[in-house]
Amino acid sequence: MNIHPRTEILESKKLIGSRLKMSLTNNKTVQLWGSFAPKIKGIKNRLTTDKISMQIYDSSYYVNFNLNNEFEKWATVEVSDFNDIPEGLEKFILNGGEYAVFDYKGLSNDSSIFQYIFKTWLPNSCYKLDNRPHFEILGKKYKNNDPASEEEIWIPIKKK
Repeated sequence: MNIHPRTEILESKKLIGSRLKMSLTNNKTVQLWGSFAPKIKGIKNRLTTDKISMQIYDSSYYVNFNLNNEFEKWATVEVSDFNDIPEGLEKFILNGGEYAVFDYKGLSNDSSIFQYIFKTWLPNSCYKLDNRPHFEILGKKYKNNDPASEEEIWIPIKKK
């Protein structure tokens, strides 16, 4: 695998969604999106049709990496404001910053892309991981569990 990301400076985003604590061994992504997806229609001020899957890791998550380490996962959409938040959903401000953006095509549950990013690309780049949310943009070409599915993987970075 030899995927070259682009770097982008992300502007702050307003998100509305749901969250769950989970680990890689106790993955609740299907449950999270299953409960959030029916509520998307009730979010009136969406900016795009894209969905954003976001992970918030403790600062030691990758230092002491373990499949049982917990993190917070969000199922969200971007909105223009927080004036109308449907019941049962929460707001989140995704602060801006520099990101490495990987255009990924393949199965969502294929961890080889993340192994490449964290074990090959990042150590050999001029960047290190920044302690900000990681996320994937699931746009029009995203097809859950389809090898032809496409998404963008956003990894927070800063210069070494």
